[in-house]
Amino acid sequence: MKQDTTQARVRKVDAVDRRILTVLQRDASITLAELAKQVHLSQTPCWKRIQRLEADGVITGRVALVSPEKIGLGLTVFVSIETGDHSKEWLDAFARSISAMPEVMDVYRMAGDVDYMLRVVVADMGAYDTFYKKLIETVPLKNVTSRFAMERIKSSTAYPVPGPSETRAGVRASA
Repeated sequence: MKQDTTQARVRKVDAVDRRILTVLQRDASITLAELAKQVHLSQTPCWKRIQRLEADGVITGRVALVSPEKIGLGLTVFVSIETGDHSKEWLDAFARSISAMPEVMDVYRMAGDVDYMLRVVVADMGAYDTFYKKLIETVPLKNVTSRFAMERIKSSTAYPVPGPSETRAGVRASA
């Protein structure tokens, strides 16, 4: 779970790469022939671009998206964690522990009054109670606050692919 704290190298993507990324984020099972047609390339150059995007770490994997409710995971919990220990040793132990818990879908180190934010998906309140007990036994924690989602209104795995006129902050550059 631990990520490199250095600035990730940002790869320059052109308009064709952006079209490829947009289509693949919508449907990674699309055939190469259909993808090439949609992005206005022949198949070989399209495949080479995909391979380069993968080699450069822009495309990090291809997955099937699963409805958690359809497989019995009906409760999403957002867990805020505050810690009194900000040492490297504590963080390493926390990252190892949390990474081994399959219920934890996302972990973010935060700025502000909360140190870490987790998105946890479990079957029900009983399963969350079991998870919670396991969590508080892993490493010393100052405060744990749980917020239970009542309804998912929007969920997306597709990132907006910024164009060349947009800055890294997502704001359009002045013309």
